Amino acid sequence: MNLADHTTAPSRLSVAVMGAGSVGCYFGALLARAGHPVTLIGRASHMQAVSQHGLRLQTATEDLHLPVATSTEPGAVAGADVVLFCVKSTDTEAAAAQIKPHLAAHTQILSLQNGVDNDQRLRQVLGRQPVAAAVVYVATAMAGPGHVRHFGRGELVIAPCPQGDAIAGQFSTAGIPTQVSDGVLAALWQKLIINCVYNALSALTQQPYGWLVAQQGIPAVMQDIAAECKTVAMADGVILPSTVDEAVAAIARTMPGQLSSTAQDLARGKPTEIDHLNGYVVRRAQALGIAAPANRLLQVLVQLKQIQASKQEL
Repeated sequence: MNLADHTTAPSRLSVAVMGAGSVGCYFGALLARAGHPVTLIGRASHMQAVSQHGLRLQTATEDLHLPVATSTEPGAVAGADVVLFCVKSTDTEAAAAQIKPHLAAHTQILSLQNGVDNDQRLRQVLGRQPVAAAVVYVATAMAGPGHVRHFGRGELVIAPCPQGDAIAGQFSTAGIPTQVSDGVLAALWQKLIINCVYNALSALTQQPYGWLVAQQGIPAVMQDIAAECKTVAMADGVILPSTVDEAVAAIARTMPGQLSSTAQDLARGKPTEIDHLNGYVVRRAQALGIAAPANRLLQVLVQLKQIQASKQEL
């Protein structure tokens, strides 16, 4: 069914999740539970577990096994009304090129990725394909093949797009509180600042957010990191939400036991997104003639840890 031909979205959205990690699996699980046809596209071992046992969704109140279609091939996006684009920021262009030949003209791409420029990078590859950035507020982790755990929150804020309101309504009905906002860039920057403050420190210590803020000297370091990010954002013409400082502080209160995605990647010996988090701030600072020493140090330290991890893998 062509979304572009309707003023409202169909009662059942066909959804493909490109890069089905913890975030994509969580939202895919909720959509599948609500009756939407969902196809997860991801690594073979992960997809095999889902095919054999269903996608296991474990939350504070539920432990479900949901039947969901799976594939390891990018071509499985064919026929989807919506693609949840969840690949690592390092893989944006490559994954976009893989799915491009298989997308219908009406298919809406929602970038559920860390960083602030993935939607622009997607448009450079996908051309006229409908693309919208989404801000993701959720704490999840893969507890094993085919097993996603949810620790908190679960909202989406998406940029205006042709069927944004209808999609938001369908997602909200499925248990994913979703709103359309023209303030997505500012919200993405706020989330970037949160990630810059917490992710690298959590990765380098392999400790959760609540532990970090309880350590002597760390709150002051976090303030330094956030101040650099805010200076760069404002110099780049971004009007940040007035809530940014409170949003940074609230993460440790609302997700005290959460390890950052960067910490999880390092622990598994996987490449991190550090170059698209603190590294993005460093690049923009350089372009704008601003110093960002705290963010630069964190980027380099995480890069060194990655090098160590890759040598241990050999």
